[in-house]
Amino acid sequence: MGSIRFKNVDKVFGPSAGGVKVLDDINLEIAEKEFVAIVGPSGCGKTTCLRMVAGFEPPTSGEVSVNGKVVTAPGPDRAVVFQQFALFPWKSVRDNIDLGLRNKNLPKVERDERIAAALRLMNLESHADAFPHQLSGGMQQRVAIARAYVLDPEVLLMDEPFGALDAQTRVVMQEELVRLARVNPRTVLFITHAVEEAVYLADRVAIMTRRPGRIKEVLDIRKVREAENWDRMTRIEDVMDLESFVHLRTQIWKSLREEKGANSV
Repeated sequence: MGSIRFKNVDKVFGPSAGGVKVLDDINLEIAEKEFVAIVGPSGCGKTTCLRMVAGFEPPTSGEVSVNGKVVTAPGPDRAVVFQQFALFPWKSVRDNIDLGLRNKNLPKVERDERIAAALRLMNLESHADAFPHQLSGGMQQRVAIARAYVLDPEVLLMDEPFGALDAQTRVVMQEELVRLARVNPRTVLFITHAVEEAVYLADRVAIMTRRPGRIKEVLDIRKVREAENWDRMTRIEDVMDLESFVHLRTQIWKSLREEKGANSV
């Protein structure tokens, strides 16, 4: 399970009369274990969409549902990875990962097993006893992702998770996320400003208009990936050199540039 659905979703911040309308009639369905990225001009409501799925923000009208149930609050079926790593500096890697499990009141034996699995998944075993200040930005984000995965969520919500990383580390983490999607797939809603990142990672890319944000179009990347067997390539630069990748990237950029303010994407 893990499907997501936006049905006729509007969002207005402030009073209904005179407030700021951020989202306008959003309709989007994300299938179980599908990876969907949302791109759009700054301020178009991308993160607001994610926050609604997380249960942090209610729609003004319409419905957001997960597995057919209307979202009214955060829940254990959804985990969020933010741009800022949000690790507790006084806790070790192991204890940061353990935090959510403690809140679920799981037995220590089960917690230890799940933490060990998350450490292996993110290649963090040798850093289990390190503290955040001893880690690079990329390693800290690995911990944040491990903390999400250890909860075994059906839905993974990622809000520009690599936006604070340097260019080289960002590429490494993108390749790592592709690896994770193969070995431990989840339904993923991924927010990004980076067009190339969206094309490389996602099964589909939803393009939003300027505010109030609407779904302008949705591109099916997975069909192209499967037709040209992108998955045989382990390095992002190999994929980015493909004519099909360049075509999709250009198509998205053209769509964004049609929106007023797209130069701030």
